[in-house]
Amino acid sequence: MEDLWKKIHIESGYNLLYTPHVAKANLWQISGHLDYYKENMYDQMNVEDELYQLRPMNCPYHILVYKKKHHSYHEFPIQVAELGTVYRYELSGSLHGLFHVRGFTQDDAHIFCLEDQIKDEIKGVLDLTEELLLQFDFSKYEVNLSTRPEKAVGDDDIWVKATSALTP
Repeated sequence: MEDLWKKIHIESGYNLLYTPHVAKANLWQISGHLDYYKENMYDQMNVEDELYQLRPMNCPYHILVYKKKHHSYHEFPIQVAELGTVYRYELSGSLHGLFHVRGFTQDDAHIFCLEDQIKDEIKGVLDLTEELLLQFDFSKYEVNLSTRPEKAVGDDDIWVKATSALTP
């Protein structure tokens, strides 16, 4: 399954990443995620007088990879993906999907694109998802649109443009 996942993502133009499970705690502060997701993160740990954090999401790593160099508009879209294990400190009684879990591996991707590429990139993600589902004979499925949550990273303008790209 993992080999197929890799093959399809590479064919779709994604660069595959493998990021650490633990990082210095300030990574989530720098990316802005700490303010929004702190209640679902494990406590920071002190290792040799430095604070570290189990990763609750892959976003900050993917952003760091993107920011590692300056990009020309000719390079966009830039697509990165990984099968990344994340750790969440979900309170008892929380349900996400089918399971209450504190660690799981997810198909996680980030796309850095120009505003006029948003619509095509969203369509590409949906097509890629359908391709993966059909590989395993999942032909009956339901798609639900998650709109901007109350606590979210990013400007309202971009969220509006992204969701309007989904309307015909």
